[in-house]
Parts: sequence; C-alpha cells; structure tokens
Amino acid sequence: MSKKALVVDNDFFFVEFMTELLEKRGYEIVKAYDGKEAILKLEEGPVDYLFLDIIMPKIDGKQVIEYTRNKFSESPFPIIAMSGAFVEQMDGINSIGADYYISKGPMEEMGVKINDFLDRVENQPFPPPTGDNILEQAELAPRELTGELISSLNFEKSIIESVGIGIIVVDKDVRILSANSQSLGIMNKPLEKLLNRHITDIFPKSEKTKLIGSLKKVILDQELRKITLTVATEYGEIRMIVSAFRINGEIAGWIITLEKKDPEIDRDEPPGQ
Repeated sequence: MSKKALVVDNDFFFVEFMTELLEKRGYEIVKAYDGKEAILKLEEGPVDYLFLDIIMPKIDGKQVIEYTRNKFSESPFPIIAMSGAFVEQMDGINSIGADYYISKGPMEEMGVKINDFLDRVENQPFPPPTGDNILEQAELAPRELTGELISSLNFEKSIIESVGIGIIVVDKDVRILSANSQSLGIMNKPLEKLLNRHITDIFPKSEKTKLIGSLKKVILDQELRKITLTVATEYGEIRMIVSAFRINGEIAGWIITLEKKDPEIDRDEPPGQ
C-alpha cells in the first residue's frame, strides 16, 4: 500500500518538485498551496507524511503544525518543515513544532539530500531520536533581511498573544485565519475547532443574523470604524468589537476582539483601583 504525503508550499514549482520526487518513491501526493488549503486537506483525514513550508501568507506553517498536532494527537505522523529561513532561526527552531527540519537550497542538491533523508526516516522509529531531526544545506548562510523579517513577525505575534483580550482575524471568505490564546480560552475551544472555520459557525444560530449584519455593515460603511455588540453563548455573554481589516486600503477581511462580559469586572472601579 502506497504512503500518502501532503505537500504544502505557496511556491508552485517547489510543490511540483516535491511531488515528482515523492511519486518516484511510490507516494500518493496531496497538494496544497497555502495554510488554509492545507487545513482543508487535513480535515479529510491524516496522511503518512506532512511536508510544509513555514513562511506562508494568511495561515503560516507553524499554525498548520499546531492545528495538526491538536487534531491528530491520537494518531500522529511525521511533520517535515521546509524553509529557506531556518539558518536565521536555528536558536529557536524547535519551537516551530515539527519533527524534522530541512533547509531549502538549490533543487538539484535538495533532491539528493531529501532522498537520503527519506531512506533514513522511513526505516527508523517515530518520533525521531533526539538531535536527529535537522537537515541543513551546508552552503547556506544567514541573510540579514530574512532574519529581521522573522524577528518582526515574532514580535507582532508576541503582542497579539500578550494582549488581555481575544483577537480573531477573519479572511474575506469569512474563515478564521488566526486566533490568539485568549480567544481560545473565551470560546472554550481548541485551535482546530476555530482555525479555517466560518466565523458564524462558532456562535449559536440565534446570534448568526446579528453577527452577519455587523460584518456587512462595517464593510459597507467606510466611515464606520467599528461595531460593538454582545452575543450570548453557552459560556456566557461575550462583548465583541468588529472592525474591517484593510491592507493598503483594500478590504482583506475583519478583525474581531472578544471579551467575556462579567458584571463584577465591567462595573466602574473607584479611582486609584
């Protein structure tokens, strides 16, 4: 029986390169070209191997890995992260959460290295032995610009995680692109129950009309900066602020903040408290 591999990369040519290489080894290939599509493919069930890039638009590789770990916690499979930016991340590479890490390089050289890598991992126990999970392209050197970009992205993500309210980023198709840990706690749902779901599907049907109306209104009225509403859930009332998400003046989706409505917290506090 052939093994199934999901290959995820926003570079079409790299996906085709990996597809040809793996098919020659007898793999059945499933393709995805961004993190959103990868999650849709994973919703159909587990694969034998997941190969994915880390830096992708909207839903990045690290989020896909976290989603995969949560969804398939009872039946894990090897996750191989592939990127041209690992050299700049070596100090914290294991925080990405993959089982193996392969630095991208010239494809002709990568072909040999990946085949050697698969010869090894296909015949060793899973999970891999400690310290046996990184395959570097030796000729690669850290690039200052890439390192600065990664540092900037990590800084912004740290801010979103540190804010004391829930933050959900919603794409133009009304699917959730990201949700910070505060929002997961407020909704009492794991990441795999939110990521790439329609925002309206995670709230009670009785609140659907109200939420859709707010999403539409804040998009149609360009002068409207935000809409504040309260929705009732099984976990209590939640105060939401819905704002249009714009990139270079173009609508890219919505930013939604969440906060549990608690009378004890919401009441005005005396000065100096």
